[in-house]
Amino acid sequence: MSPTRPPVDPPGDDTLDLRVDDLVALLDGDLLDSVAAWGPAETPVGSFQLVPVRLERDLPLVARWMNDPAVAAFWELAGPDTVTADHVRAQLEGDGRSVPCLGVLDGTPMSYFEIYRADLDPLARYYPARPHDTGIHLLIGGVTDRGRGVGTTLLRAVADLVLDHRPRCTRVVAEPDILNTPSVSAFLSGGFRYAAEVDLPDKRAALMIRDRALRHVL
Repeated sequence: MSPTRPPVDPPGDDTLDLRVDDLVALLDGDLLDSVAAWGPAETPVGSFQLVPVRLERDLPLVARWMNDPAVAAFWELAGPDTVTADHVRAQLEGDGRSVPCLGVLDGTPMSYFEIYRADLDPLARYYPARPHDTGIHLLIGGVTDRGRGVGTTLLRAVADLVLDHRPRCTRVVAEPDILNTPSVSAFLSGGFRYAAEVDLPDKRAALMIRDRALRHVL
């Protein structure tokens, strides 16, 4: 599956203001309810877990994925390792609005996810965001894992992890490029609904939403 594209801007100045409950969470050091502690999820393709990225350990692998032409076409992070490092470091050194993770399947890192607070991201200026909306960005690293439904399975698993561990979140959202047909299809098959087309500064996106209320229906 072709990946979705990263946020318009990494966490930084161009983000939305924190609400009171978010400020409390920030003081506690976590705006995303401890992604590192979510634990594994059993899926039809194996045991899957989100493991927060550590640059000193994971940079060569993630940078190699970013230089795959199929990935680079949408993430636009091809180049020396420093390009990927800058993108990931902005999240690791931010206030926790976005957590970059390896997707580990049966003990093997095979995908990259960003779990982010969509309601605090620039994206929230382009759709009617709700408090605690949580966003997903994804790339599948290995060519052998693409095009056979693995991405769909992992999207469903990660959305379920978000809803299970973030009780205040009522929706998981994503905004793949409308031209990224395999990605849009994977989200639809993974229980997301197509909500709208959204004109973002760098792309026309398909706004995909997985509602807590519909998680056992779609």
